[in-house]
Amino acid sequence: MCGRYALFRWTPALAALPGFPADQQPHWNIAPGASVLMLRGAEGGREAARARWGLTPAWLTDLSRTPAHARAETLAEQPMFREAFRERRCLVPANGFYEWRGSGRKRPYWMSAEASLLYFAAIWEAYPVAGQVYLSLALVTQAAASLRRPLLLDEAGQASWLDAEAPQPELRALLTRPQPPLRERVLADLVNDPRLDAPECLTPA
Repeated sequence: MCGRYALFRWTPALAALPGFPADQQPHWNIAPGASVLMLRGAEGGREAARARWGLTPAWLTDLSRTPAHARAETLAEQPMFREAFRERRCLVPANGFYEWRGSGRKRPYWMSAEASLLYFAAIWEAYPVAGQVYLSLALVTQAAASLRRPLLLDEAGQASWLDAEAPQPELRALLTRPQPPLRERVLADLVNDPRLDAPECLTPA
């Protein structure tokens, strides 16, 4: 499961989007529950916003049960996710993500691509708290052998995912699209500490 990812470097084009936070900081160890950067479709292009990583529909009363992930295989049917899949899709930019592998003592791996940014498919919800409306999201994941990885979208896939008029068959096809090859690097155990949010997270083994 993609339980952590990093966004420590971004392009000028991303920083120029409407809504991009002026105080956006680099992060090397983003975990569920954190405030994260997301992109939504907007008139004439895209807009950025911050959202809590953990989907929180307005009807949810138990805020300890906010899923960070939504399975691509059941996204369109699951009551928790199906409306957001139809109407509230977004992207989460990242430089890469971590996964832990091995039997017994698992080792962390850093997963990235040639491009400086990856774009994860996600869905979002708004929820009111004390008169304020907050945003939340869940990452869409695909099976990858015995693991699950975030659904990565190329430029065409991103455009379709954010298109409010995209037909359902087109969107469902994205959920089963083969994923691009990724670079991987085994890491030291420093990233295992969720409190560490620094470049040292990427220290090679």
